[in-house]
Amino acid sequence: MKQIVSTDKAPAAIGPYSQAVISGGFLFTSGQIAINPQSGQIEKTDAEGQARQVLENLKAVLAARNLGLDSVVKTTVFIKNMGDFAGINQVYAEYFKEPYPARSCVEVARLPKDVLVEIEVVAAI
Repeated sequence: MKQIVSTDKAPAAIGPYSQAVISGGFLFTSGQIAINPQSGQIEKTDAEGQARQVLENLKAVLAARNLGLDSVVKTTVFIKNMGDFAGINQVYAEYFKEPYPARSCVEVARLPKDVLVEIEVVAAI
């Protein structure tokens, strides 16, 4: 059994997927990119600015089920250029506190809308 999670405080799905799904005691988000939900645009052009918007979007999806970043047990970070890792990691550390979730980070050739970073999370309910 699964429940769909949706909020207008994060960007709407731009394809055939849900913002998040609850199943088996966990909330699984789709990857979030740096779309500002109010304007529908990508406003930040640097990796750090995009990472902040992504994390704000993830916070909004989690808040739709009264969860916070402290409930996140796993993140996957996709970045276009591993050279941006340090800056993205610095922003990430502003949002996640100990005990940190498990994390994977991979460099990819291309991301939707040519953004620089995309993050998905798994949160315990």
